[in-house]
Amino acid sequence: MKRKMKFSVLDLAYLREGQTYLEAYHDLVQLAKKAEEFGYERYWIAEHHNSRPIGSSATQILIQHALANTEKIRVGSGGVMLPNHSPYLVAEQYGTIETLYPGRVDLGLGRAPGTDSVTAQALRRSKTLNSDFEEEIAELESYFKGTASVHAYPAQDLAIPKYILGSSPDSAHIAAKLGLPYAFASHFAPTHLEEAVAIYHREFKPSDYLKEPYVIVGVNAFVADTDEEAKRLATSQMQGVLSLVTGNPKGILPPKDEEQLWNDYIAATKVPHFGPIAFEIEGIVNREREVVEQMTGLSLIGNKDTVTKQLKALQNKVQFDEIIVNSFIYNQGDQIKSYQLLSEVINEKF
Repeated sequence: MKRKMKFSVLDLAYLREGQTYLEAYHDLVQLAKKAEEFGYERYWIAEHHNSRPIGSSATQILIQHALANTEKIRVGSGGVMLPNHSPYLVAEQYGTIETLYPGRVDLGLGRAPGTDSVTAQALRRSKTLNSDFEEEIAELESYFKGTASVHAYPAQDLAIPKYILGSSPDSAHIAAKLGLPYAFASHFAPTHLEEAVAIYHREFKPSDYLKEPYVIVGVNAFVADTDEEAKRLATSQMQGVLSLVTGNPKGILPPKDEEQLWNDYIAATKVPHFGPIAFEIEGIVNREREVVEQMTGLSLIGNKDTVTKQLKALQNKVQFDEIIVNSFIYNQGDQIKSYQLLSEVINEKF
């Protein structure tokens, strides 16, 4: 029997133009409440560092805050960038959160730094940035199972669901080998989505945690009453990604005419940093528009009928069980409506 598609939210506590961090955190809570009301499965918060418009640096604190202000939706990390942290501390922190909010916590695990190399050194207190992701996962698991030489309380014996996150095929091999669910960051790195998911399905080994493969696909979504309005809303994301690519990250900006956007932007003159993707200046200069369109290629943009067709086309290309939705929309009322309309699409058609 075909499983019903699940749908979830990914949030970075991204500041809208002119916002304070406190205001962004207020928006995060309001969106989490609405996501719960609309039937979203989970609300994940991503870890990023040293990027002024992104407020999700202390991810575990925001997760606890979202849990405290909702009742049933799952909340978790999308994800913990494990090489930045002591697996022991991660176990203690998430064991504590799970104890406070039992049965509602997810632990997504990534291997990228979520920042530039200099900030990664500050996080890790080391100039050596190479790490063994699989080994760190095994160490983390040992604290939850109580098999390590030291014990992480209250994490020991708690069964928090774990997910492997990735933006390249490398992570697919690890997720498959460990028999864990796999979440692919195709909302900003769609190029290798089909390859990575195929690897995961082909190599998957059943485990105590999961008997069959489970894939979550990251998408951007802009759903409105008309295709024209949805396309207008999506220009805020274009501006945000363009500011990232050109090394001048900004908050979420108001929508603007798309062609005017490309006429007005300031071209890249230096190598920007974005933890999950290693940019090279020769790959960006004079190619800014191409890079932005490539990074945002997996976007659902349109009215309900148009988005239904786009989702069905995605199903025909990739075998997945759940989508997790990122939505950089300037006006929160428009953002909430977009999430509501998308939930109606999935509940009615999938």
